[in-house]
Amino acid sequence: MTELEDGSRLAGVPDEFQRLWTPHRMAYIKAGPQPLRDECPFCEAPKHPDEERLIVARGETAFVVLNLFPYNSGHLLVCPYRHIGTYDQATPEEVAEIGALTQTGMRVLREVSRCDGFNLGMNQGEVAGAGVAAHLHQHIVPRWATDANFFPIIAKTKALPQLLGEIREAVANAWPR
Repeated sequence: MTELEDGSRLAGVPDEFQRLWTPHRMAYIKAGPQPLRDECPFCEAPKHPDEERLIVARGETAFVVLNLFPYNSGHLLVCPYRHIGTYDQATPEEVAEIGALTQTGMRVLREVSRCDGFNLGMNQGEVAGAGVAAHLHQHIVPRWATDANFFPIIAKTKALPQLLGEIREAVANAWPR
């Protein structure tokens, strides 16, 4: 059987199909139509191995995880372990550690990915756009001068040049111990 017959080269052969490879979505596809409806993903993640749940660092009151649906490669989330919905419910210790982990995350991403800037933010409540409204999380989105291209504007597509596992490994390895 040739490579063309078994389809192994088709992804590299120009044709009329546009392909967007998103292997990280397979976890949600395999989970069925209602993934994590019964469990909070940010409460569930720390119960598992870091590599399995894309955790890059753990602190005393908060942890850092890659966003499973990133805006850009290296998009991190800083989450308290405690299940709280808004920033004003966080203890002073949680606020301090979320801030410290955010700063470290920015330093590590700058080193690992050579990004030019960041978007930081917290969407609190469904009305504010929070995908997981019941569990507070801070976004750290690395930005590059060249990341605003025609794809999102014309094609409504975001190109992510690295697999989540590769990014998790690079960020976790660069995280100060």
